[in-house]
Amino acid sequence: MNVIADICIIPLGVGVSVSREIAVCERIFADAGLSTRLHAYGTNVEGDWDRVFEAVKRCHEQLHAQGVPRISTNIRFGTRTDRDQTIDDKVRSVEQKLKSGR
Repeated sequence: MNVIADICIIPLGVGVSVSREIAVCERIFADAGLSTRLHAYGTNVEGDWDRVFEAVKRCHEQLHAQGVPRISTNIRFGTRTDRDQTIDDKVRSVEQKLKSGR
């Protein structure tokens, strides 16, 4: 089953900036062959359910291995059975409505 997820991984106990830790997770998502779109407070991730959630697990494992003492992760996700839909499809649909005034 395909899933589109909005994932916000929050490393705790590493200081104010967490960009180094987020870059680790972005690499894990890429290595897993997942489609991603980084945004200011998280990452949209698209792919097979098991691969997405396994990648999140690997993020936690890798960050803990690098010394991050605590991690809090928020995930919102959705699935569809009526048709295939990508992250780009969802964004494009809203952008089209903005252009048309609907």
